Amino acid sequence: MIVSINDIENICNEIRSKGNKIVFTNGCFDLIHIGHVRYLTEAKKLGDVLIVGLNSDDSVRRLKGSNRPITPQEERAEILDALKPVDIVVVFEEDTPIELIKKVRPNVLVKGGDYTLEQIVGADLVKSTGGEVIVIPYVKDKSTTNLIEKLKHM
Repeated sequence: MIVSINDIENICNEIRSKGNKIVFTNGCFDLIHIGHVRYLTEAKKLGDVLIVGLNSDDSVRRLKGSNRPITPQEERAEILDALKPVDIVVVFEEDTPIELIKKVRPNVLVKGGDYTLEQIVGADLVKSTGGEVIVIPYVKDKSTTNLIEKLKHM
């Protein structure tokens, strides 16, 4: 389900009221590859509902450069929504998901192994409310950047 950032707080309150554990992750998810699929599959195992915060096109451009994203946000959201482990997708405009994390208040915050605990935005907030922060091992050589480089040399 793709939802508006304006609705996510109420949706999360409803999920929590049913006793479900919320897992949250975020990213650009520009060109979906096996690393993303494995990462999201592992994240889903950590709770009942997996919410993915998706960087907007403007946010991706600020973070990755003017030639990104390759795939527009509406399509990236739809692709993520079609993946089995993903329950909810919400697009955010900021460069970091901190405001979204405040609305979601996840039980578990997840990032990939290319991050350290100290680099994870919102980790302190989640831990301060009794949640946990998990780093899922990085799938070696599987990234959008590597995929783009490979395509350039074909």
